[in-house]
Parts: sequence; C-alpha cells; structure tokens
Amino acid sequence: MASRDQRPSSARPSRTGDPNGGVAAPLSVKQQRDARRAAKVAALKKQQAAEKRNRLIAIVLGSVAAVAVVGLVITLVVTGGSGRPDPDSIDIAGVETFDDLTANHVEGVVDYTQNPPAGGDHAAAWLNCGIYSEPVPSENAVHDLEHGAVWITYNPDEVSGADLETLQGAARGETYITMSPWPDLESPVVASAWGAQVALDGVDDERLQQFLDRYLESPDAPEPGAACTGGVDAPGRVS
Repeated sequence: MASRDQRPSSARPSRTGDPNGGVAAPLSVKQQRDARRAAKVAALKKQQAAEKRNRLIAIVLGSVAAVAVVGLVITLVVTGGSGRPDPDSIDIAGVETFDDLTANHVEGVVDYTQNPPAGGDHAAAWLNCGIYSEPVPSENAVHDLEHGAVWITYNPDEVSGADLETLQGAARGETYITMSPWPDLESPVVASAWGAQVALDGVDDERLQQFLDRYLESPDAPEPGAACTGGVDAPGRVS
C-alpha cells in the first residue's frame, strides 16, 4: 500500500541540477519569470545589434555606390559620354588649321594649297576608307575628309617594316581613317582632317592619337557622319 507522502513523478515540482551532484531547490515563479524576461532581453539586444550592423553595411555600400556614380558622371562629362576625351579640350602642338575651304565637287586634278591636302574642292566620289599600300588620288581622299575622316599619310622611305605595322595598327578597326604612302613627304607622318593638319616626327609621336581624338568624325567637317564606305577603291588596298 502506497504511503501518503508518495506522489507521481509528474506532480513533483521541477528542480534544477546542483553542480555538486545534489538536487537544487525548485525555481520560484518569480525566478522563472525573471529568467524568461532575461532571455527575451538578450534576444532583443541581439536582434538590435544585427539590425544596427546591417544599417552600417547598407550605409557603407551606399556611400561606395554614390562615389562610383559621381566618378562615372565626371568621366562622362570629361569625355563627352563617348569614352574619348572632349575634343574641344585637346591642345595639339604644331597643328595647323585652315579656314574658308571650298567644298565643291569637281572633275579632274585639283591644285591643292596644302601638301597633302586638308580640304577643298574634290571628286564627286569618295574613296573607301582603309589602308592602302600605294598612293591614292587626293581628289577622292579629300572627299573622305569632308565626311569627317582622318587621312594619315607617310613617307615610304622613312616608314617601313615594323614602323609601318605600328602605324597601320592605329588605323585598323577605325571606319573613318584612310592611310596611304606619300612619296617625298617632308615629315615621316602627316595626319590631315578637314581644315586641320599636323606633321609628326614618327609613328610613335603621341600627337597622332591626340589628332585622332580631336578630329576623327569631327562635327566640324562639312558632312560629318556621311559614309566612308560604298565609294571607290584605289589600287593597293590592304584592308
């Protein structure tokens, strides 16, 4: 027969473990409530710390993105949005400019003032832009300049072999460049655009790239953007 002091285990009050191996006294209602409150406070602090950390990360990322956007805007302003420097900001040492050039379509040979020419009356058919290994008709090449092309001429006695390959490399892939030899040219290389020309010291002269940045497809040409293909070829076309 069971003693009156014996109760089912489920009815006994919960006790905490004693680190010394015994059985600790059961937690009071207040202690249990305080323990639950402490757990909630700890969880809340952890959540708040995570939210603060996420806000700081968002602020840092936003600042980096803003700096990147400002840098992009500045770059686009400086380059005119094309990836190239603003043409009007480029100052090229030794460049000559020519005003009041006529742009009539004529037949036959034209006696040009510049050598090579940098504009003036020209043939009705333009020369297909590209690289030529032989001299090309000036009257057709000047028509290219009218469309915004740059005409690169070189002295074949001074530019050959690896130097010629380097020079041709500047023209490959560009739709609006014509390149051809010009026997007895006073400078190793001359770059011409409509109304502008510069004599260069060689194929590595940095002013060549400056000239291309300034005048290639320039809106100052009489017919900028007009075709540089679909015209006529001259002998010796390489590409």
